[in-house]
Amino acid sequence: MQDIQGDDKTLEVLLSGSAFGIDYYQREYRWKRKQLQELVDDLYGQFAQTWTPGIPLEKQSKYFLGSIVISKASDVRNIVDGQQRITTLTLLLIYLNHLQQDHTKKVNKIEQLVFDEDPGGPKFKLDIPERNDCMSALLNGESYNPEGKSDSVRNLVDRYDDLDDIFPKSMSPDELNMFIWWIIRNVKLIEITANDDGDAYTIFETMNDRGLSLTPTDMLKGYLLANIEDPDKRLEADKLIKSYLTKFAEFGDNTEADFFKAWLRSQYAKRIRERKKEAKNEDFELIGTEYHRWIRNNAKEVGLNASDDFYQFVIKNMRIFADLYLRLLKASATRKKGLESVKYNADAGFTLQYHIILSAVNADDDKDTAKAKMGVVADFIDSWLNVRFWNYKSNSYSQMQYAAFTVIRSIRGKTLAEVRQALHKRLEEEFEEIDFEYSVRLNQFTSKAIHRQLARFTDWLERQAGEPGRYEDYIVRSGKNAYEVEHILADKFEMFTDEFEDAAAFEEWRNYIGGLLLLPKKVNASLGDDPYRKKLPHYLKANALSQSLHPDFYKNNPGVLKAIKTHKMAFESHKKFGWKEIEQRSNLYCALAALIWSPDRLTE
Repeated sequence: MQDIQGDDKTLEVLLSGSAFGIDYYQREYRWKRKQLQELVDDLYGQFAQTWTPGIPLEKQSKYFLGSIVISKASDVRNIVDGQQRITTLTLLLIYLNHLQQDHTKKVNKIEQLVFDEDPGGPKFKLDIPERNDCMSALLNGESYNPEGKSDSVRNLVDRYDDLDDIFPKSMSPDELNMFIWWIIRNVKLIEITANDDGDAYTIFETMNDRGLSLTPTDMLKGYLLANIEDPDKRLEADKLIKSYLTKFAEFGDNTEADFFKAWLRSQYAKRIRERKKEAKNEDFELIGTEYHRWIRNNAKEVGLNASDDFYQFVIKNMRIFADLYLRLLKASATRKKGLESVKYNADAGFTLQYHIILSAVNADDDKDTAKAKMGVVADFIDSWLNVRFWNYKSNSYSQMQYAAFTVIRSIRGKTLAEVRQALHKRLEEEFEEIDFEYSVRLNQFTSKAIHRQLARFTDWLERQAGEPGRYEDYIVRSGKNAYEVEHILADKFEMFTDEFEDAAAFEEWRNYIGGLLLLPKKVNASLGDDPYRKKLPHYLKANALSQSLHPDFYKNNPGVLKAIKTHKMAFESHKKFGWKEIEQRSNLYCALAALIWSPDRLTE
């Protein structure tokens, strides 16, 4: 083996050198939303602990992001291990660059870390040919269709879209500027460089295949079992824990860790880090990073004093909440009666919902009471998230963490009636500040949420017509069975010069939610830029929300007519469609949103 070099480097230094390629050991970009969210939350959380206006960068906190293994047999540095992080950091830099474009103070350095100028166009620092078209589109703020592309390209687009949901929206221009500098100069990695591919692979293999570290779950399991003195009871507890770990594994990696975090936070976290600079981590944060150690350090507060306490903690408490968690995981995949909102919240990417839902349940609740509590809390979260979206408020983890904790504290240990009352009051307080009065618009940041809104509206209308709602179909955004957002107005300003004073006004009105529908991808493509009069007959063959534009939808449809009358909904057909119809339709959607996500649903 030749000499191996290891250097700690800032992101600025790491990305200022020659381009990176991908060696054959790592081909696909695999990170999911969960890993992205954890990285962004960790980065911003570390930055926020020490940043205040005027504090020099060198006095702010540092962040170590692990090591990467590089094979440098030529001018290109091939990444043997660490591609996921470098790719994600590149996406984050592109996103941050877009965020700062309207600010007077910009970090121009950021572009130099993403690409080099080249006669043929930008040459990316992460130079992977199959991804470059996609990366160019993201860099230029253009939409990109990943259909038919590799898993890596599809994941690139999805993770970039996720960044808008995840990234904190409350940053001032000065804070964003300093955060960018902090990312590129205070985030460090260890670059391990081998000058031979074989040596690089040996390092990669050694780091990943030998001496597997114990996970927090392993250490928690060992601690709990070690304190159960009766051998038979210890064996029983061991088998039970293993059985649930097996069940959790069916739902993907890290599911067992997510369960322990959600369960322990929901039932035992009494404190959360204060929202001020240099505040220390408390129960909520410590459980999230080291739940095994938190249990050990807080055993008496949890009620773990004698051997039988540890036994009951596993046999009773863990079993009850593990069963509930598995139930929530299944409800997240497919709507379950009474727990429909769990699916909606999961589709919105709100990972804190399990923490909040479980906090309402007591270990002594019977199954019906536990389910009813979970349903009420899930409905609360559904209304909460949607009214916030309707008012362009971020639902990212970092923005919602403190608020979620306050909800957890308000309903923990309460009866079903008390949970209903507390959450109804909380929603009414929210609605005093924000509501569904003003309609939302489609843009690159709201596209996923708008898609979900339209899916819910369509599903609601179908159920009023006595049909089974097809929300699960409408929510699909990729693949051959995908649904796409359809603009009722064709993307041709010249067709509407008598309606709109200029192209900018046309574009604004065209993207209001009242001018949008959901259609199957193939149908949407076939309609193209047809005028409304040609589209209308096709709408009648589509879903209920599209059909509601056609007069025939209201014939022999007593369920819909009754719902319209009961809820005073201004559904009506339209022979033509322009700005007035978009306004009317947008107001209708506002009213429908206020009905679906009303606080009163919690008391019904």
